[in-house]
Amino acid sequence: MVTVVMAIAAMMTEVNRKLRHEYKHQITPAEDLVLSRKLEMLLKRDSHAGNDGSYTITSLYFDTPYDEALREKTAGINFREKFRLRYYGDDVTFIRLEKKYKINGLCGKKSAVLSKEDVEKLLMGDVSFLLSSDDGLKKEFYGKWNGKLLRPKVIVRYEREAFTYIPGNVRVTFDRNVRTALTNTDFLNPVCPFVSAGDATTILEVKYDAFLPEFIRNVIQLKDRSAAACSKYAICRRYE
Repeated sequence: MVTVVMAIAAMMTEVNRKLRHEYKHQITPAEDLVLSRKLEMLLKRDSHAGNDGSYTITSLYFDTPYDEALREKTAGINFREKFRLRYYGDDVTFIRLEKKYKINGLCGKKSAVLSKEDVEKLLMGDVSFLLSSDDGLKKEFYGKWNGKLLRPKVIVRYEREAFTYIPGNVRVTFDRNVRTALTNTDFLNPVCPFVSAGDATTILEVKYDAFLPEFIRNVIQLKDRSAAACSKYAICRRYE
């Protein structure tokens, strides 16, 4: 009980950071085509997009021996967090350590950059280099690696098309072709084998700060959609 209270207290300190609204919806290929083409005419495309308008994301998720992050996500716990490593395209020279957290329905994220050499050490089980860092997130991950026994669980890869709108700090993303690696140890290999993690649905994510402009809400038709617990991490854990 004390551990739970301490964890909640620690997460509540994150309230001082900027929290955002985040809604996820699973949509059909037909809905994907219509919505993405409408938004293309209304919003600015993400600057990281390639010639086809999208980019590839590869993430390695961590969890405890008792799958705490997965269980809390499935149960819809109001105070929860998860850690991951992430790189874009096939560039493994720029990797982020990220912590996503949810507090009473609002979401936040902290991140820190790791070198490829640091990630290689981490994947070998050596996290001692994190302790000497001045970065708070790296120290926190070190503590939870040893205290909660966080370990690599699953590699997730997908293509993302993203649109942004400055008022409200709005970000709308379409995540397609979600797939999972056959191993959780080949994170730094851009061509490691993957298998599809489910059907052909797209995961639509809508993120914003204090408000979502009405014209975007109308295009996406949020009033007619039910927010879904469609975590890409949870989806890929089904295929272990």
